[in-house]
Amino acid sequence: MIKKNKKAVGELTYGIHPLLELLKAKNRKLIAIYTTKPVPKGWSLIEKELPQYPVQIQYVSRDVLTRMAETTDHQGVVSWVQPFPYRKKSFDPKQQKKLVMLDGIQDPRNLGAILRSAYCTGMDGIVLCKKSAAPLNAVAIKSSAGLAEHLQIYEAASAQAAAQELKQLGYNLYLATLDGADATTCDYKEPMCLVIGGEGFGVTKAIYSMGTRVTLPQKTTDISYNASVAAGILMFLVTNKK
Repeated sequence: MIKKNKKAVGELTYGIHPLLELLKAKNRKLIAIYTTKPVPKGWSLIEKELPQYPVQIQYVSRDVLTRMAETTDHQGVVSWVQPFPYRKKSFDPKQQKKLVMLDGIQDPRNLGAILRSAYCTGMDGIVLCKKSAAPLNAVAIKSSAGLAEHLQIYEAASAQAAAQELKQLGYNLYLATLDGADATTCDYKEPMCLVIGGEGFGVTKAIYSMGTRVTLPQKTTDISYNASVAAGILMFLVTNKK
């Protein structure tokens, strides 16, 4: 069993699709795989993508995998991989014209769902804010169906720091709020960045005046969309505008 110490730098992921997409993306190294005998359904897909370099494969019981992953949702595969390769620099508005910034998303499953939608809609990059936010951990990677492995992700210290940096770079910010202009008719100007606020408190108040507030139409004003659903709709709107 791998011990999490200085000599074993890496992190755990679990599930068939997270490992499969990691292998396809080729952005970080696979160190070891833990699986069962007989092998789980979908193992043949992984075998086709295994790299040329040596990868340790250990066969263990499902109970061991459950203890490692701290969930039964591992699909019979747990992997030890290099840490996620975040961008070291912010984005270039000439190359990455459509971004989404996540301001305080606290549920890793919501985070993963948003990353999945970002990949599906063709967003050029993601800005994550560390402050009061869920980490990009195994739960989030699994919830993204592994598609987070294909995304360019930059991590900022806070929403305010990220917004200031993006404004300086020339990005137009569009903040998802409950008191903005109709998001379905807004003229989104590139380079642009959608800002999705946290589940409980929404967009950080300190950045309210730093962009255009947009609101998705809804049946009544006393309700709101789930953060990941709102993000998915908004990303579809900005990537499919006429």
